[in-house]
Amino acid sequence: MQQFSSQEVAELKSRIDAIHELLAGRGGGGLSAPAHSRNGASEGAPQAALLNQLSLSIQIRRIRRNHFGSAELAGPIWDMMLDLMLAESQGRALSASDLATGAGVPLSSGLRMISALERLGLAQRSIDERDRRRTIVQLTADGTDRMATYFEKIGVVGQNNQTLAA
Repeated sequence: MQQFSSQEVAELKSRIDAIHELLAGRGGGGLSAPAHSRNGASEGAPQAALLNQLSLSIQIRRIRRNHFGSAELAGPIWDMMLDLMLAESQGRALSASDLATGAGVPLSSGLRMISALERLGLAQRSIDERDRRRTIVQLTADGTDRMATYFEKIGVVGQNNQTLAA
């Protein structure tokens, strides 16, 4: 298995963040003030699009919480799950330090977060056979299955939201 460098992890995290923002309906550069017409009233179409984006974002957050059954899967821990899923899909392995770097947290915090993922049965650690000083972190079979079904669920929600907006 090929290893990620810290720079590659940071680049992957950036790409994942961009994809996640698109999935959450915030891919248009973030929230902005409503557009105004000449008479000062809000235009209906931009307001409706904003409401659809907000609704989709809330739905996705609720689906994740319900699907994984834990409020722990947010912020840097969620970033780690995304990094692990991407690494697995590309046949790569991530070290604990790669995950912490990608999530933007100190190694000590990253190790606590990895322990939380292990307690939830979503990730497992092993010793890198090429460099026994490194700890490799991978999704468990259950972690992989749950991530895949989560993305299937939010894909359906996103498609339904686009249908409603059209």
